[in-house]
Amino acid sequence: MSTSRTVLVTGGNRGIGFAIAERLIADGHRVAVTSRSGQGPEGSLTVRAEMTDAASIDTAFSQVEAELGPVEIVVANAGITKDTLLLRMSEEEFTSVIDTNLTGTFRVVKRAAKGLLKGRFGRVILISSVVGLYGSPGQINYSSSKAALVGFARSLTRELGARNITANVIAPGFIETDMTAALDDAQQQQYLSQIPAARFGQVAEIAGAASFLAGDDAAYISGAVIPVDGGLGMGH
Repeated sequence: MSTSRTVLVTGGNRGIGFAIAERLIADGHRVAVTSRSGQGPEGSLTVRAEMTDAASIDTAFSQVEAELGPVEIVVANAGITKDTLLLRMSEEEFTSVIDTNLTGTFRVVKRAAKGLLKGRFGRVILISSVVGLYGSPGQINYSSSKAALVGFARSLTRELGARNITANVIAPGFIETDMTAALDDAQQQQYLSQIPAARFGQVAEIAGAASFLAGDDAAYISGAVIPVDGGLGMGH
């Protein structure tokens, strides 16, 4: 059993974030989730936060700190997509995805860092994507934002690694969520044909990886990219 910690999961009201929050509650952690709308799983504290607004993130952290104690584990999961091919992609479609997925992560981790340093303990878990390193047509904005998280985690490891703080990246493949459910049958079959495991992943399988990285057994793992993609992105 891992030590009980205070956790903040961004975008914890649905999909992967919800499943991670649920698993970390089951592991015995005190879990808060940020959400723009909706609620986190039963047993979690839901706080409102907008990833593009540092003041709103600061307020959310202050609320979590007051109710659950200093945040020790951060799971940066909140993200958006605005898919379209490069030649049709507006600058706003590019920058808004970067601002939420990458700069939003910067805002969250920066706000958390002082508390992690003060407590001399931290687990930073960034939720990337297989497309960050594998690529995906129509997702130049999204894949750029997700690839950047690898450099972010590795630079953070070099800055804070001596203070008992780790930073790792989980790279999910195609996971059964609202996003994959929106694909038509032909698209789903095309994607399945590329996945060695011959199935989409489950949100619980991402949550399992997050549970491990948040736990005591992962203290010497940092700057790693953990693919949970059924073999889709091997070697990327």
